[in-house]
Amino acid sequence: MLDLLLLLIGAILINNFVLVQFLGLCPFTGVSRSFENAVAMSTATAFVLTLAAAVSHVLYHAVLVPLDLAYLRIIAFIVVIAALVQLTELYVRATSPVLYQALGIYLPLITTNCAVLGLALLALNLELSFVATLVYACGAALGFSLVLALFAALREQLVEERLPRAFRGAPITLITAGLMSLGFMGFQGMGG
Repeated sequence: MLDLLLLLIGAILINNFVLVQFLGLCPFTGVSRSFENAVAMSTATAFVLTLAAAVSHVLYHAVLVPLDLAYLRIIAFIVVIAALVQLTELYVRATSPVLYQALGIYLPLITTNCAVLGLALLALNLELSFVATLVYACGAALGFSLVLALFAALREQLVEERLPRAFRGAPITLITAGLMSLGFMGFQGMGG
């Protein structure tokens, strides 16, 4: 049980997918202009991350390995992720058309979010059990959501600040992301 808790905390803080492993940077910078959009995107991504990790784990261990097709794991995982994103997109469109409009192109871009595929592959490389894979996926999703929400809140505040012209837009966005990354790298000492 303690191992699962450490795996969860590690995925949220110590090995954060965005700020430490640099996965999922496209939605991190693209959707973080408004807090509401960031929360919506992080919720959709968290759902897809967790579900894709679970389905990929089962697919790999129950189908690909027994059929000696483990070398097809990347292709199989991409197909699984694309299907899950399409189902999520259909669900969001049916339940919340306003949210669907707000997310725009970013919802289908979850398919190409390297954090989703990276999570499935990292869980396999770590040889995690199914339960540990779910905990790892939940931690990664929580870490992704935390960072995206924090970054969006910071960006909303920075829009109202009087910044020198040279720092407006992309420069202050990258500086803020770098400072957040340094802050999260401070958690590295918690591991041992």
